[in-house]
Amino acid sequence: MVPSGKHWRHAAHHRLRLIALSLALQVMPLSVSAQELTPGAYWPLPVRINIVTFVNSVNWGDVTFDPALPTENSRGTIDTVAIAYTRTLSIAGRSANIGLQIPILVGHVEGLYLGVPTERDQFGAGDPRLSLGVNLYGAPAMTRQDQATYRMRTIVGASLTVAPPLGQYDNSKLLNLGSNRWAMKPEIGLSRAAGRWIVEVMAGIWVFTDNRDFSGGHTRKQDPIASVQGHVTYRFSPRVWLAGDANFYRGGQTTVDGVTHLDLQRNARIGWTFSWAFDQHHAIRASVSRGAYTTIGGDFTSVAVGYNYAWARE
Repeated sequence: MVPSGKHWRHAAHHRLRLIALSLALQVMPLSVSAQELTPGAYWPLPVRINIVTFVNSVNWGDVTFDPALPTENSRGTIDTVAIAYTRTLSIAGRSANIGLQIPILVGHVEGLYLGVPTERDQFGAGDPRLSLGVNLYGAPAMTRQDQATYRMRTIVGASLTVAPPLGQYDNSKLLNLGSNRWAMKPEIGLSRAAGRWIVEVMAGIWVFTDNRDFSGGHTRKQDPIASVQGHVTYRFSPRVWLAGDANFYRGGQTTVDGVTHLDLQRNARIGWTFSWAFDQHHAIRASVSRGAYTTIGGDFTSVAVGYNYAWARE
């Protein structure tokens, strides 16, 4: 039996919807840390798609503090469970998205303080993140039908991430899950596709307000942290891809009550990210990374696994 034109158009429309939703599932980031490795952050999505992401990441390794502090042999393990919501939309005719991430952390740090073994366990909410991203060039706002036939070439995008001070904080402790200050990160990204390959470069800078209740009422200031990350992605199919990731970030030196600490960060990470959308609603994403070079902060090995659920609203 030969299908009628109406039935053929309905079937084709349904297939396009499935393809567009599958593509949307591919680009949700896993990272909620300051050491972002997020391939696909500026890949365009059709408008009016909702995506919920659940992520569990485990980070473990050495922790390096200010050399002037009396700490030695410090190690830490941080387990983060995060839920994120992303909504795609059109801004001035360009593809865009807004998002919210809420992390819950379990942390354990141990080491020697003044030569005495010391450890600290923490559990609670970290600072959430609000984000807005817009593709400025190469990716107009698209319907799901447009997205299914779209061929990515060169894209330039920009984003702003804001972290309000809503995480768990105790001014009697040096280590906290929340930061008790605002943080903001503007970023610009460039993506270039050629066949099955996509090359991406992103540059941004974290800026911070002051924490005026640090360690019992002191004022802690932190310099901006500039970062750059790059990714090379190979797409096995529209639903499956693998990316090699690397980043470098510098800055973040702190001052407490006018006294500058020796904690300038010059750190780099490398890793891999794999994504598979196994139907139009469900996808999994996994990543592994480790510190390639660390001066101050966590020289961590990180493993993250995420699940995305997408649905469209007409």
